[in-house]
Amino acid sequence: MTEHPLLRLDGVAMQYGSGETAVTALVGVDLEVARGELVAIMGASGSGKSTLLTIAGGLTQPTSGEVIVEGNWLSEMTPRQVATLRRRSLGFVFQDFNLIPALTALENVSLPLELDGWKSRRARRAALDALAVVELSDRATHFPSDLSGGQQQRVAIARAVVGGRSLVLADEPTGALDSTTGEMVLRMLRARVDAGAGGILVTHDARHAAWADRIVFLRDGRVIDEAAARGVGSLLGAAS
Repeated sequence: MTEHPLLRLDGVAMQYGSGETAVTALVGVDLEVARGELVAIMGASGSGKSTLLTIAGGLTQPTSGEVIVEGNWLSEMTPRQVATLRRRSLGFVFQDFNLIPALTALENVSLPLELDGWKSRRARRAALDALAVVELSDRATHFPSDLSGGQQQRVAIARAVVGGRSLVLADEPTGALDSTTGEMVLRMLRARVDAGAGGILVTHDARHAAWADRIVFLRDGRVIDEAAARGVGSLLGAAS
């Protein structure tokens, strides 16, 4: 039996505002992400990359079209059910890390689990395991201000995958990092996908997109092309 996609966007469109001031962010976007697959989303500023990511993660409801995560049609779920799905199945990694300054690395990673009802001891144990995966066990009791940018982003990745989340959504996760540290973060993301998760990487950098299995290119809210990562050079040439 063929496995269903981990994520499916079917005819997704997004419009902000109405009338003459309306802004169209996405137009009829179809996209599938399988388990073990990392998909890079590329395009110029304003092409709809971040909007696509927030819709895929259930943070924003599209104007039209369907979003299906692990077989769940988000349009048929209540806001509370969508929030539960996000906590349990979706992990977000942002360019600015989004760590809570007053919490240690361990507390930042365990917080989503505790909010989902895990007992504190069990959540902390899972958080320690996630920090070990990103090689930060020795920084578990440090606050974000005591960590380098790369370490903070690795904490964010640990938080995104803790508890066995199946879909990781990363929005320019290396934008604030130097090239060496950024490559380390991409390697961590790739490893998580190789372990069975699915992933979307929003990026403007072809070198970063090369870590993906497939590249989808947006222009003015539309998918204009896609290719295997090894074809990124020809893809960019066709899209320019």
